[in-house]
Amino acid sequence: MGIINSEIKPFNATAFKRGEFVEISETDVKGKWSVFFFYPADFTFVCPTELGDVADKYAELQKMGVEVFSVSTDTHFTHKAWHDSSETINKIQYYMVGDQTGNITNNFGVMREGQGLADRATFLIDPDGVIQAVEITAEGVGRDASELMRRVKAAQYVRKHPGEVCPAKWQEGEATLSPSLDLVGKI
Repeated sequence: MGIINSEIKPFNATAFKRGEFVEISETDVKGKWSVFFFYPADFTFVCPTELGDVADKYAELQKMGVEVFSVSTDTHFTHKAWHDSSETINKIQYYMVGDQTGNITNNFGVMREGQGLADRATFLIDPDGVIQAVEITAEGVGRDASELMRRVKAAQYVRKHPGEVCPAKWQEGEATLSPSLDLVGKI
């Protein structure tokens, strides 16, 4: 895929957030941790369950210094209409980005060929604008915000502790590893 450790590309878009339309760009991402949460379309089936799950974790993500940008190729007007008509989507306090041109979706390489829809994809971006984690699932497979939270905590830990890595299933407060010649073949 080659996107891990690459810097996000420039973009401009209009988003719906907390009852307002706001202009955003890649400069709004730099300086903080960010999650770009791509989904195929508003008013669908798996998408609202995922977006609602992230909405339930948003306050916790904010405390961790993370901003969330949900992105679909719908317009910001459609996002507002969905927000106003769905109890689940009405919980959302994070950015709902309209990408009707497909620029952002194409920049991240998750545009479905010939469909004009985004794949179900999550990108974790560090404060330097560098992509640290990617998750892409098939159409019918929803993502879990709890796993996203774990992944954010691990990425933040590794950034603060150079020379340490987080093993599989690592949870905050658990032991990490310090890769060295002494560990080779011992794990």
